[in-house]
Amino acid sequence: MNRIQLIFAAVATCLGGAAFTAEVPDGEQSSEIEEIVVLAHPLGSEGLAQASDVLEEEELERKAVDNIGATVGNEPGIHNSSYGAAAGRPIIHGLGGARVRIMESQIDTLDVSVSSGDHAVTVDPIIAERVEILKGSATLLYGSGAIGGVVDIHTGRIPQEVPERIEAAFDVRGSDNGDGRNGTLRLDGGGGNVAWHVDAFTREANDYDIPGFSESAAQRALEEEEEHHDEQEHGADDHGDEDEHHEEEGHEEDEVRGYLPGSGLEVSGGSVGFSIISDRSFVGLAVSRLDSEYGIPGHSHAHGPDEHEDEHEDDADDHEEEEDHGDEAGTPVVDLAQTRIDVKSGIADPFAGFEKLNLRLGINDYEHVENEAGEAGTAFANKAWEARAELGHNPVGGWRGTLGVQLGDREFSVVGEEAFTPPVDTSSVGFFWVGERSLGELGLEAGLRFDSVEHAPAHSSSRDFNGASASLGLIVPLTEGWQATLLADNSTRAPVGEELFSDSPHPGTGVFEIGDPELDLEKARNVTATLTGSADGWFLQGTFYYTNFADFIYQAATGEERDGFAVRRYSQADARFTGFEVEGSVRVAEWGSGHLEIGAFFDMVSPEIDVSGNDNLPLIPPQRTGVSLKFTGDRLLANMDYIRASEQDDVADFELPSDSYDDLRARVAWRFRPGDMVVDLFLAGRNLTDSEQRLHTSVVKDLAPQPGRTIETGLRMRF
Repeated sequence: MNRIQLIFAAVATCLGGAAFTAEVPDGEQSSEIEEIVVLAHPLGSEGLAQASDVLEEEELERKAVDNIGATVGNEPGIHNSSYGAAAGRPIIHGLGGARVRIMESQIDTLDVSVSSGDHAVTVDPIIAERVEILKGSATLLYGSGAIGGVVDIHTGRIPQEVPERIEAAFDVRGSDNGDGRNGTLRLDGGGGNVAWHVDAFTREANDYDIPGFSESAAQRALEEEEEHHDEQEHGADDHGDEDEHHEEEGHEEDEVRGYLPGSGLEVSGGSVGFSIISDRSFVGLAVSRLDSEYGIPGHSHAHGPDEHEDEHEDDADDHEEEEDHGDEAGTPVVDLAQTRIDVKSGIADPFAGFEKLNLRLGINDYEHVENEAGEAGTAFANKAWEARAELGHNPVGGWRGTLGVQLGDREFSVVGEEAFTPPVDTSSVGFFWVGERSLGELGLEAGLRFDSVEHAPAHSSSRDFNGASASLGLIVPLTEGWQATLLADNSTRAPVGEELFSDSPHPGTGVFEIGDPELDLEKARNVTATLTGSADGWFLQGTFYYTNFADFIYQAATGEERDGFAVRRYSQADARFTGFEVEGSVRVAEWGSGHLEIGAFFDMVSPEIDVSGNDNLPLIPPQRTGVSLKFTGDRLLANMDYIRASEQDDVADFELPSDSYDDLRARVAWRFRPGDMVVDLFLAGRNLTDSEQRLHTSVVKDLAPQPGRTIETGLRMRF
């Protein structure tokens, strides 16, 4: 069945389901159907044994930035893989890449961001209504790739209710760092039993400013040591002194200071969606488009310190005028285009014994080309679809739960000189059940899943994997306001195509990647314990987790070089991840209609891999401590957040340590309510101490620091 047939089959199925339900009487508006609202977890978030987090409304508006990794990267237990402003994926409990699944309204984003850190996630967080995060294994619901967690970005592009009037949201903002400009518009309306949605957004920024050199002190010291070693090994000729002078001068000219080449971006996109809604069902369709052009930082040494140290203002003007975001200087540029079709349906009480039926389908046509020096380079393409059905059943033996099936197909190809993996077709099918029941005051959760994944590369033998996962959770009410949860699960993850079949230089990660077609299933046994307390005016939550991996897949450093790249081989070994996070807040003052809250958090993760010698894994997050102040009133909304990230010196072989850094942020908004409108004028600052921030979770942290001090102002209107 081709994609067009699949679309029509899904729509026909959904419409068929809607046909046997009652219609809305003439002249009456239908309301949102609470029991069929789709969330990241079908059991909902209340009383969930799994650690979770939700960003929505004012909190999401305040934290949403250029990419989803940066948007959620300061939440307890979550970090950002950062590859400049345009690209960044979340890292949950120290696990990232293929182990964290990013979704748009319960269907995978279907992009290629998981294949390399320099590939952007194709969902704009500023357009989102809500971001839901499942911390820890979500393989029961979303397949073997979700062994680390899930980030589900709800866009509302397929409406589930008919609004009483047209609703609109408009957001425009600008920042001084990189001359960033951002605009977003969304409209929702409808009548009778038809609802519609339209959104559009555009974002543009030049290369951003940084407080020092683009290369870290450790990287510069390493390069100097290597140069000195080469001089000693080869000796100096009759013109040694002159050559040494020119080498030192050339090295200095390679050092970029004051801004990060390749960090600019241009993004635009939008969607159109509609739904037909009755009193017991809905079916909807949305079509979205995204076009993006952004630089890949960390691959260009375009200017020297003489140009930037004393004349930085002139340089800033120059690099802001480069509309190709550094292409003239040799910085690679990604030119990305994606078209996506989504179908969604929900039916309440579809037939006897069942409460609800939810159907989801996503079809994606993605491609990007990595251009360098104005010439087309490596081309990536991903034609993929994913479908899932969830059927919620009435209590059976005391268990209320959801049965589900998930199907997927992916045709991934890389063509060009930097094609690090052959074309691979991947198909998957999964069956799952999750349920809950009460045992007196106790709550019990359980789940089972079976997955089958097949990878078919273009010029070698196929690999197929079959894996089963299971979980059991206990929810224990304690004294008033306190609750403890305990979750144990056994998960499996099939290797992705890049881990199996890579065999080429990968400039995005700066290494020569060699896959292993003989890799086995990755298996994990996890225990998570959470204690939560809350009452009027305070909240406290702590989570401890321990994960024991068998056949953990990782990139092992070999010490070899090929084509000027350090060689990394995908290998397997047993590993352990131990971590802890705690967060809390308390209301310390209250007057009139306003109140002041103080919050704090701490998180850490300590992994070990069972190999001889160095047992550290690369890209492991450092410990962090954060404090916050938040004032909420009718007119004034203000907050201040401070995070101290510790140094990370528990490093893998051939990995450089990272220094500690500070991150101070603040935001003040003044709210007006003219008529039915809500208008926020806001002023925000990020990295207000202008600290040099290098995220140890980033593969380019020694070449591409985070933005320096950034002041942003904007206007947000809702009516």
